[in-house]
Amino acid sequence: MVEIDPLTGLPKELGISEALSKDQQVIVVRKDKRKFGKVITIIQGFNKDVDLKALTKQLKTRFACGGTYTEDSIELQGDHTNKVKKVLVELGFNPDNITVE
Repeated sequence: MVEIDPLTGLPKELGISEALSKDQQVIVVRKDKRKFGKVITIIQGFNKDVDLKALTKQLKTRFACGGTYTEDSIELQGDHTNKVKKVLVELGFNPDNITVE
């Protein structure tokens, strides 16, 4: 039996709900200082539909840095605030809903 997505009413195997969720998310990109003056980039505001593990891996590879993810945010080592928005737009997120602080 095919599972039906309650949001769209279409089969889940089409993957349309993830594309719709990317358009509706409000993402905030900011930087923070940690111990010993180290700077990290924090990306918050993801829904549970987004695979944060895969997205974190893509961002870490793209920026050649370390990082981690939690339930609703991604932390990257270093200041990448000026580059993150461009990469997220390339990955399908709505540029109007991405705020860089």
